[in-house]
Amino acid sequence: MHYSYCEYALLFKALSDETRLKILNILSGNELCACDILDEVNITQPTLSYHMKILNSCGLVNSRKDGSWIKYTLKNEKINELKEFLMEVDSIKEKIFKNDDRCK
Repeated sequence: MHYSYCEYALLFKALSDETRLKILNILSGNELCACDILDEVNITQPTLSYHMKILNSCGLVNSRKDGSWIKYTLKNEKINELKEFLMEVDSIKEKIFKNDDRCK
């Protein structure tokens, strides 16, 4: 599924923060509760909530309530769609440069 440039811009904006990138990397292995994520990053709980809200709202992360805890996982479909978009951009670039005599 292809999204609008506006939707991709929101994804890239969410990815433009070092802490959020670290959180995505931490979540790449498995589902974690907020307390486990806090153990890995040097931020406060309210700051983590802020970052998770951004990641959740753009669709990169799923959240679910488990008793008094919130558990987070990566939304692999969204990650794959982002990869496909980047591959498409790279593919178009290659076609342009392949047909451009100035680049030979």
